Amino acid sequence: MKKKKKSGSTAQHADTIGGYLIQRLQDIGVRDIFGIPGDFVLQFYGMLEESPIRVVGTTNEACAGYAADGYARINGIGAACVTYCVGGLSLANSVAGAYAEKSPVIVISGSPGMNERVADPLLHHRVKDFNTQREVFEKITVASASLEDELTAFREIDRCLDACLRYKRPVFLEIPRDMVLARPQHSHTPQHPHSASDKLALNEAIEETMAHLGAAAKPVIVAGIEVHRFGLRNQILKLAERNNVPICSTLLGKSVVSERHPLYLGVYEGAMGREEVRHYVESSDCVMLLGTFMSDVNLGGFTARLDPAQCIYATSEKLRIHHHHYHDVVFSDFMNALARAKVKGKRPAPQVTHPEVLPWKSAGATPVTMKRLFQKINSILDEKLVVVSDTGDSLFAAADLSITQHTEFLSTAYYTSMGFAIPASVGVQVADRNLRPLVLVGDGAFQMTCMELSTTVRMGFNPIVVVLNNKGYSTERFILEGPFNDIHNWNYHRMPELLGSGWGFEVSTEGDLEKAFKAAFANQDSFSLLNVHLDKYDVSPALKRLAERLQTN
Repeated sequence: MKKKKKSGSTAQHADTIGGYLIQRLQDIGVRDIFGIPGDFVLQFYGMLEESPIRVVGTTNEACAGYAADGYARINGIGAACVTYCVGGLSLANSVAGAYAEKSPVIVISGSPGMNERVADPLLHHRVKDFNTQREVFEKITVASASLEDELTAFREIDRCLDACLRYKRPVFLEIPRDMVLARPQHSHTPQHPHSASDKLALNEAIEETMAHLGAAAKPVIVAGIEVHRFGLRNQILKLAERNNVPICSTLLGKSVVSERHPLYLGVYEGAMGREEVRHYVESSDCVMLLGTFMSDVNLGGFTARLDPAQCIYATSEKLRIHHHHYHDVVFSDFMNALARAKVKGKRPAPQVTHPEVLPWKSAGATPVTMKRLFQKINSILDEKLVVVSDTGDSLFAAADLSITQHTEFLSTAYYTSMGFAIPASVGVQVADRNLRPLVLVGDGAFQMTCMELSTTVRMGFNPIVVVLNNKGYSTERFILEGPFNDIHNWNYHRMPELLGSGWGFEVSTEGDLEKAFKAAFANQDSFSLLNVHLDKYDVSPALKRLAERLQTN
């Protein structure tokens, strides 16, 4: 429930550094902020509490980062606020993941006051010198600033927030605690720089693209995560529908368009993907890679076979058409122009077949396998669920799920940081309470961040959490077996007893699975957790496909 605000308390500080930052956060769409307070940021926390922005406390700072990341992927931008160094540096890994996967997260940290730094004292939380935290975040954000001077603070806030919106990557702002209420001597009007394409370069790029597309006998679009980050889904669909071009997604970009669209082929992920999708893409004479990260995971461990001479590669960072490189072309301008363009003549509609989603029938006392578990999950997906997958075999198995709507699949499919899914699901429901997360998480990843279910309980959220319990790290076993891959087994289904809320289910057979999912969907008031026991050497069909194709290469 939204808390009541004290009237007038925010307005009286509107011209301070802290007040200006809070107003700018609201201006760009931040309605909620995640974090943990600490003495160096307490005054700013107090201002947040008196503002319309809701403060969502998490169990640790890393989880605050994952939650803000999940929130940003639904809301369009997210934010986290923590204290100096012990908070900020704990946040660093989740912010690094947001940077790698282009998720726009604003990181705000308090720091020692400027007056406290005289004589270089050894203040608590300090590492090396007072600039250490900012220097660390310089490496994992697209822009950063320490708001140490009231003459430049407002401009620095504008610069960093504009960079976050433009590049869809995290930014970092550090506020010394004696600067939160500082006021500049002069009034300030926000400036919003606008990136524009070189018109000649844009026109030539579009002409060359459409010429290749028009001459192609078997073109295909591979849509990546930037299509979602920059809100370009409609442009992709117009391009495909106007020119009868089938669409694939990458694993990171899964659900960038509805997977029930008549032109949707499936996830392209090299040897891990379905054979018909792999063959279609790799035999294409015009592969349009739009907003796509060419990472090892997206390309099935670099098992993809794509000829650069047949590729058009466009992202926010580069534009390459076959071997021609174009500069000063804004990605959104390129995509808008493509959406308006049409090849001459009438291209026949491609023959696209979707994998059949079969009704699932329990085999009673038969032990659950990875394949059957995900067949069951596939049979129950609908527009009310958003799948949030952690890394590992839960992610690879989820690639074969058929997502019904746009942006209903979230994962860390490039940075692949374990522990993402549980806190990210909190961010999802903070952003949109009408979404219900179906969280897919291995037991190893679950043990890293499972206590964020405490925040789930406190907020009254109702995710369905499926723990793939094979007593260890399955993808690591797949690469190299050893006792280092084993982890201690927990009674995961008893977590509700610890947290005082939620329903837990122990699942060993298909009959158990059927009953557990039925009860979980009926439970609308709290989280449900399915502890699904799996054989330690049972892996997903995707990993099996990869192994088979690597052996034949």
